[in-house]
Amino acid sequence: MIPSKYFALSFAVLSFVAAAHAATPDPVPPSGQPFELVRSLQAVQDGIASGDAAAHSGHLALIRQIGEKFLAADPAVWSSPQNGQAVVVYLLSGGTPQIVRKLPRDRLNVDERLFNGALAYVEGRQEEARELLKDVKLREIPLSMSGQIALVQGALLSTSDASIAIERLDDARLLLPGTLVEEAALRREIVLVGQAEDFDKFEFLTLAYMRHYRNSVYAGDFWQRFSSVLTRTNLALDERRFPRIVALLDQLDRASRLKFYLTVSKVALVRGRIAVVRLAGEQALPLSPDGSAERERSHLFRGVARALTDEYEGGLAELKAIERSRLAEPDVRLLNATLQLALDVRKPVAVSLAGAPADKPPPTPARLDLSPSTTTLARAQQQLSELELLTKDRRP
Repeated sequence: MIPSKYFALSFAVLSFVAAAHAATPDPVPPSGQPFELVRSLQAVQDGIASGDAAAHSGHLALIRQIGEKFLAADPAVWSSPQNGQAVVVYLLSGGTPQIVRKLPRDRLNVDERLFNGALAYVEGRQEEARELLKDVKLREIPLSMSGQIALVQGALLSTSDASIAIERLDDARLLLPGTLVEEAALRREIVLVGQAEDFDKFEFLTLAYMRHYRNSVYAGDFWQRFSSVLTRTNLALDERRFPRIVALLDQLDRASRLKFYLTVSKVALVRGRIAVVRLAGEQALPLSPDGSAERERSHLFRGVARALTDEYEGGLAELKAIERSRLAEPDVRLLNATLQLALDVRKPVAVSLAGAPADKPPPTPARLDLSPSTTTLARAQQQLSELELLTKDRRP
């Protein structure tokens, strides 16, 4: 049988969410001990991770009113370790530091390092928070705080020690599965794993997010980070795993996929990954509307890839058929440069054989004149450099 206190807590949370959804001017948060109030806040925030818009619209009011309950509480309640720990969790769940500073600090039964570290973190004193919290052992602190502390450690260490930050974010996910903490950890970790170019884990985290949090209120932020990582690293530039990238991107809306494939096409072209230019261009084509600039850009990238590989004639024809008026000026310059490069690559090298008898094979010269070839290669290199300049300043 489920204990009655959990029925009461669940009823209180549901009552608050319903009140927020009905736009009640002053929703009353659940009554009880501070740790119970914070549990109710966590329950509402977990609803946000699941996509509950009503929970999202009401949780700031709940945070404010829980703070008011804290200030009105009997000072004796803070001698309980559970309530002292709840203050730390409240802070790390979006609580107001100004409220916490008004609590009777001499009565709070909580680890000084954790309290001061949490306060420093939410007040933006990152260096101080890092020094206070970086060496905290998660298994040596109460479970009620460990997941939140792990998430904060991951955030604080992300710029100084990415490998440790990834470990802490893994801890946060494992300690609080199915919660907003896990959802937030996934959003942070996807960037660090991507920057480390660990594709297998990048794929694992993406699939985990899709499986549990695809409806989260913050899903847009996750996909923005996902796309940014793919276009700023080499993760999407390996033609062998490109089908796995496509499978992940199939979860995005049409417009986002189109934007991503066009961006990857340009990045791959600058970095000389011609096979990926073609793969991304071919994915972009069916996603782009007829008569749009995106359709012409898709043809531009696919045409370049074809002309520079095994479909020279078809690629050149595709480039020449592009409607220039639908392209932005930078793309027109890119088209001109790539057309010239494609033409120069196939330009025959003239070798003078004047004076050689028609019925005899040409003599083998002691030294071949390679100046025409050298000139062509130098020009091609210059054009490739120009292509990079055209795109460098506009990389995502």
